[in-house]
Amino acid sequence: MTAPTFQTVPVDLGPRSYEVRIGPGLIADAATHLAPLLARPRVAILTDQTVAAIHLPPLVAALEGAGIAASSLALPPGEATKSWDQLGRAVEWLIGERVERGDLVVALGGGVIGDLAGFAAAILRRGVRFAQVPTTLLAQVDSSVGGKTGINSPQGKNLIGAFHQPSLVLADIDALATLPDRDFRAGYGEVAKYGLLGDAAFFGWLERHGPALRQDRGALQRAVAHSVAMKAGIVARDETEQGERALLNLGHTFGHALESVTGYSDRLLHGEGVAIGCTLAFEMSARMGLCPQEDPSRVAAHFAAMGMPSRLADLPGDLPGAEALIALMGQDKKVVDGKLRMILARGIGRAFVTDDVDFTALRAVLGG
Repeated sequence: MTAPTFQTVPVDLGPRSYEVRIGPGLIADAATHLAPLLARPRVAILTDQTVAAIHLPPLVAALEGAGIAASSLALPPGEATKSWDQLGRAVEWLIGERVERGDLVVALGGGVIGDLAGFAAAILRRGVRFAQVPTTLLAQVDSSVGGKTGINSPQGKNLIGAFHQPSLVLADIDALATLPDRDFRAGYGEVAKYGLLGDAAFFGWLERHGPALRQDRGALQRAVAHSVAMKAGIVARDETEQGERALLNLGHTFGHALESVTGYSDRLLHGEGVAIGCTLAFEMSARMGLCPQEDPSRVAAHFAAMGMPSRLADLPGDLPGAEALIALMGQDKKVVDGKLRMILARGIGRAFVTDDVDFTALRAVLGG
């Protein structure tokens, strides 16, 4: 019997613990991994139309070949799908499929589908189990792990949702070969974030290996597994973001505001917003005398070397002024008692959470 080629990262949450399995060929072998979770041989798959065209047939074939019935609903692709309308459509479809509390919902796709399917599972019959099969780099290293589910509001991103942990995550790195270059690079924003927030050595490794990740499957699996392990450790220590888990939002307070003003459109992908946000967070930290002056340039240079936007000037079209962006940042979930909490840094790999925000420095980095 050959040893499995996948790596396993445990997410230790007591009775709600689960594994993230990372490696090639996991979609083709999905039945082996999912069957032990099933009370009866059937699953309901939520996906999007783009992913369905590529990854749904092999997933269904793998399941049905093992005697597991699979029904599916493909929603429109894109961030706009994280809405009340599409959530309602997904939940009503699951009810129509007679999904019971003991059944399993499978989220096949990127972060949008993972967030929406997880939220649908959380509220259906007051909670049914679900498994994540993330098909994008961003989802594999970030959104599929940790149990954050939800949809967007016109007033801000991810403001409606629930913590609902998956029962299993299958991160098939072969799926990443099907991503357009821009989507792959955008997901890389979340990979680099882990080095920037808590592992300077990993960021140094990424500076050396990042540009070749797409061609080097061994390095890619290592990058995904290391990112997941970092997130799993933080989630195990702070599941509902009372403290340390907020570090995972490095770059996100800026990034979410930028996504909002660009209409959650292709003008700015989430991971691109994170990359710009990370650079802005380091620029602000340097202005406040918290980190070395060369760190922001190093961060921006690395994202530029990856072919990603790293500064506000890299965004096409006009942006609103600093005050409008700050107002949007004030709607962020990290606001506590009306105070804006931000993730700043004392250096690469040394992020921290603070509500002592220097608004002069903030306006300066936003061009105000």
